[in-house]
Amino acid sequence: MRPLLRSLWPPLLVLTVVLGGWQLYVTAAGVDPTTLPSPARVVEQGWLNRQDLWDQTLPTLQETLLGFALSFAAAWLVAVLLDFSSAARRGLYPLLVASQTIPIVAVAPLLIIWFGFGLLPKMLVVTLTTFFPLAANLAAGFAATDREAMRLLRSLGAGHWRTFRLVRVPSAMPYFFAGLRVSITYAVVGAVFAEYAGAEAGLGIYMQAQKSAFRTDLVFAAIAVTAALSIALFGATYLLQRLVLPWERALKEDKAS
Repeated sequence: MRPLLRSLWPPLLVLTVVLGGWQLYVTAAGVDPTTLPSPARVVEQGWLNRQDLWDQTLPTLQETLLGFALSFAAAWLVAVLLDFSSAARRGLYPLLVASQTIPIVAVAPLLIIWFGFGLLPKMLVVTLTTFFPLAANLAAGFAATDREAMRLLRSLGAGHWRTFRLVRVPSAMPYFFAGLRVSITYAVVGAVFAEYAGAEAGLGIYMQAQKSAFRTDLVFAAIAVTAALSIALFGATYLLQRLVLPWERALKEDKAS
């Protein structure tokens, strides 16, 4: 608990200073709330409209989780294929890198045109936004496997799949979780952006509606919910890592002692 508190108090202190300065400026300057609401007003109006915010958060969260699940499955499939086949690595990896040069801002409206305003185009935007860091980090993790451990297992008669499962996958896990944390921070933003392009419900369309109604306070409240979702999912990756890689904590404790 103490290491967690030591890591959390600096950003919390900075956030408190920023919000305090924001509140003082808006109050002292008498800024119109439709231009820049105070943090206190954002919290107050967000709480008063909490049911609407919750109703719009659920579709965004659904799009985020389903799109990320699709990205997760596709990343593992592609990374394993790249690891097992040098021909696939030479043919696919440059295309994966090139795919990152295509702006999502141009692709999202096309997905809405092709697949409508339902769930699928939002899932695809989240998948496209989060896929590359996952796949690239997994492939890098597989490639960084200790060669001595590989040779040892093969000398004991282990086949390619068994070696892959016992050595290459565990060695790739730190790389995978690094990519997972990068990707998960993009996932909610990808879903919100997809809703901006066209949606029936969600935080993105809610922000658009409130912006048109000059409810800047509720726009900021929705932004705060989006940030909170991203932070919660980011934090969940650490819990997942502790469950999947329990030996990492034991190694850290041994080094500390």
